[in-house]
Amino acid sequence: MRFGQQNLVNLLLIFLLAVLPAVSLAYGHNVACNPEGGKICNPISATTLQGFIKTLLEGILKIGMPLIALAIIFCGFQFVAARGNSEKLTKARQSLMYTLIGAAILLGSWAIAKLISETVLSIS
Repeated sequence: MRFGQQNLVNLLLIFLLAVLPAVSLAYGHNVACNPEGGKICNPISATTLQGFIKTLLEGILKIGMPLIALAIIFCGFQFVAARGNSEKLTKARQSLMYTLIGAAILLGSWAIAKLISETVLSIS
């Protein structure tokens, strides 16, 4: 019973942190926004699902690419700090491999989304 309650709490937390802000930012989208007037403007100005996904992926890429660069630099420091210690070198290699796999997933998701978007646009 405890396992089910924990999963329910996790799903609720994911919903509150991911879905709810996206829905609340989409509300009032057609209203003219004047940030100087003290209003908070909707940063996601997409009117279609395709535009929303594009904006979301661009945001993830803008955050993810600098993080990947920092992770690669950190892996370089791990290699230098290893000083020939085989255990630390193995850990540094694994860190670099996981960083590169993460970069491939990040760029691959963007490429797949771009491919699907181009295909859907060419059909309609």
